[in-house]
Amino acid sequence: MRQWHPVQVFVYRVPDTNNTLFYFEGGGACWDYESCSGQAGVRGARNPNGIPDNYVQNINLLDFSNMANLATAAVSPLIYTHHPYNQFKTGEWNLVYVPYCTGDIYVGDKTEVYADSAGNNPPLIWHHNGLRNVQAVVSWVKNNLKKPKQMAVAGCSAGSIGALLNYSKLRGHMESSYGYLVDDSGPLYDAPLNSNNTVDYPSLPLHQEVLDSWTMFTPGGDPNAENPINMLRAITPGFDTNRLASLYAALSSKFPADRLGLTHFLADGNFSSYSYERFYPDIGDEPDADVKLAKLRAKWQQDTHNNLIPLLEQTHNWSYYFPLYRNFNESHCTSILDFEYGEIAELNLNLYDFMHNVVNYQGGAPLRAVETDPVSDYQNNHNWFYDLVGGLL
Repeated sequence: MRQWHPVQVFVYRVPDTNNTLFYFEGGGACWDYESCSGQAGVRGARNPNGIPDNYVQNINLLDFSNMANLATAAVSPLIYTHHPYNQFKTGEWNLVYVPYCTGDIYVGDKTEVYADSAGNNPPLIWHHNGLRNVQAVVSWVKNNLKKPKQMAVAGCSAGSIGALLNYSKLRGHMESSYGYLVDDSGPLYDAPLNSNNTVDYPSLPLHQEVLDSWTMFTPGGDPNAENPINMLRAITPGFDTNRLASLYAALSSKFPADRLGLTHFLADGNFSSYSYERFYPDIGDEPDADVKLAKLRAKWQQDTHNNLIPLLEQTHNWSYYFPLYRNFNESHCTSILDFEYGEIAELNLNLYDFMHNVVNYQGGAPLRAVETDPVSDYQNNHNWFYDLVGGLL
């Protein structure tokens, strides 16, 4: 049985500013015994045994005297107090760091009993409590921090889709003058829940599976039933519970002056694996690792081009930035560790351009860029610092 742990949030206050960054920690997801128990060969979720009191001690990447939390320090220049070569404005803001241990992208509201299909171990009781954890964080912050002039909500992977799904709530409660959302590698692809068309909507099986495991929501069910999806609809006009990706347009309409941004690598081998590997036998059973990765990337790029970009294009304030590849972390998350090797050379753009476009109270047209060059990102795409940090982690 998995033990129950109280929710924790870590706050780093900076004198002389009320600007605040909410950063949702990434770390996978789980929806059955195999993934939630950490079974070998199955991708699962971060911190299955909860969050210790000293979880976040160090957000200075160069503080090698405090190795215990180097993984936190290496998260992103978005949270670094002093990045050695990629400083960014939010590193000088108040930081609300939301750790991840529920395996449900911060939207779950259900306790599940996962049985071992092999019958070798007792059932696993798992509290998918992400929604209530975020509600507790919002309540604490509102009572203990000043109203921010500028508020950014960001994350990587599970943290970024958690930031996306909770932005409406956070933005409404904090009432900042300016709002920014940076969704790094947590896309919500279009996939009508009442459909069975997995050819056109490759993410459909994932959406159906996790909603069943993490929530009491039923597609086409009682619109007044209490569950995270209906709650999101209630506070976000225009959100269609049958098409989760309708959230992009709904947020754009609800917060027309906000700056909203989405980025990921087109060659992502991590989130794509969560999305497709266990739902498509031709991928999951593929013995050749390179062939499997190529199949994952093909569906990922199909989803990006057909089930994401057209939705963002219909809005006035969503930026998007999709480079191809970085030789670090399975090309997953453009903003972790640093902003390097995220350039789109053919357009003379880099990741800084995207970040400055989104986190920018002065406004301006959204930046929208997709890399088409299949070669340049695979050249000179790694450095010694990646090896150093990777070895330490």
